[in-house]
Amino acid sequence: MSFWHRRQAMGWAAALLGGSVLLSRFMGLFRDKVISYYFGATEESDVYFAAFVIPDFINYLLAGAYFSITLIPLLSEKFQKDEEDAWRFFSAVLSWTAVISTALTAAVMIWANPLSRWAAPGLSPQAAKRLAHFLRIIAPAQIFFLLGSCCSAVLYLRKQFQAPALSPLVYNAFIIALGILMRRSGMAGFCWGVLIGAFVGNFFLPLTAVRYGGDFRWRWVIWHPSLKRFLLLALPLMVGQSVVVLDEQLVRIFGSLAAVGAISWLNYARRIMLVPVGVVAQAAGTASYPFLAEAHASGDSRKFFQTLNTAFRNTLAVLIPLSLWMILAAEPIIVLIFQQGRFSAADTVETVWALRILLTVVFCWGMQQILGRGYYARQDTVTPAVIGTLCTAAVIPIYFMAASRFDARGVAGASALSVALYTVVLSLWWRFRMGPQAFEGLGASAFKITLISAASLIPAALGLFLPTLWPLPNLYAHAFCRAALSGVLFALGFAFLGRRFAGDLVEPLFSRWSLSRRRRPTGPR
Repeated sequence: MSFWHRRQAMGWAAALLGGSVLLSRFMGLFRDKVISYYFGATEESDVYFAAFVIPDFINYLLAGAYFSITLIPLLSEKFQKDEEDAWRFFSAVLSWTAVISTALTAAVMIWANPLSRWAAPGLSPQAAKRLAHFLRIIAPAQIFFLLGSCCSAVLYLRKQFQAPALSPLVYNAFIIALGILMRRSGMAGFCWGVLIGAFVGNFFLPLTAVRYGGDFRWRWVIWHPSLKRFLLLALPLMVGQSVVVLDEQLVRIFGSLAAVGAISWLNYARRIMLVPVGVVAQAAGTASYPFLAEAHASGDSRKFFQTLNTAFRNTLAVLIPLSLWMILAAEPIIVLIFQQGRFSAADTVETVWALRILLTVVFCWGMQQILGRGYYARQDTVTPAVIGTLCTAAVIPIYFMAASRFDARGVAGASALSVALYTVVLSLWWRFRMGPQAFEGLGASAFKITLISAASLIPAALGLFLPTLWPLPNLYAHAFCRAALSGVLFALGFAFLGRRFAGDLVEPLFSRWSLSRRRRPTGPR
């Protein structure tokens, strides 16, 4: 069986997607490093980041982030009953997605000027005009994102995660390459990279994998009886806008009301915060979803709740210690990654503050990523949408007041509060409706992991301090030594204390690492 046709089990699927997200996050960090080097935290970089508000909103309006989630259960049922009918249904979804996304994109390009003033109300008139120009370049990328999401749903259903794992890497590669090559034109080169990267990485690659990974058949289909059911599943996700979905856009909109550079500070901080979220939580949620959907479809509630509980435990066992260490080491991390070129020491201070605030709720990001897929596996898209919409409405005034009084730090605090609120309400409602099985033992586990992590911060703090006594050649060597020594001492402390006092929680992490090492080929003897 070829690489493209190979199916993965849940653990290896999570590892594949986690590796993809890890590389993608690091590529995203490198991309932002290039942006910070050439443009710093300036009005030009603020405009570039703000240019994504409207296109991303279109993606959310059409439930693009949830296409795979809503399509997988329906396609799974249809392929089991009638493959020809399943392809007709898929063709109908693909056809309507192409029509609607193209129409909305055309509207955005026509009314780019007034929309740019809505997307970033705090920008100057000249910056708003520049934003409209960027918006017209970036907007068509959503067509490719949405169509690619349809194709990725088929690949997830087949448990073929290779092409979806490569898509974000190709996307980021085009942004970086064109941004550097066209840097004399300002941030416009990065915008063209978004458009071309979306076409190649997020559309062409999944489409090719679907076509050559099975009996793909597509034709222009306007109507299929299951479109109504698909719409009923997707409509709550279109109408209801979750606070975690809109978080990035709210940060950019209200960041424009703070100081010049605030959008950029918040974006850089958020990018680093999302590295552990993407590598651990997003990968675990994406990989577990087909298995949750399968368990629910077969009526195996015990397996369903056990899968959720395992995903929660493993995610918290990684996110809690990682986020606590990153809070401690935030300053050398920002210096090492961003403080160069036009990114000044003052920019570092503001970005560090924003990062530390955002990191306090990383574990909430992990919980809601997995729990949301628990709802979707039960084909319940209404509950997360309603709860998300209510939480969003509740926090918008907080965003406004925080931006007005506390600038970028206030916006970061509002973001953290909104994610925590959504996670708590979503969890309480699940417990009320479906019982505590999915959460059994999580409180004690999280408390134990937090204590072990806090104790591990003591040697980590020593590692952060010691390099200040050494005669190092420059600022970046100093930052690297502080972050590296602190990270190593934290990891050693956590490994020792974890195995001694919470072996049941951390052992799966070490056993998976040992298993991967044993399976690695050793070559000819």
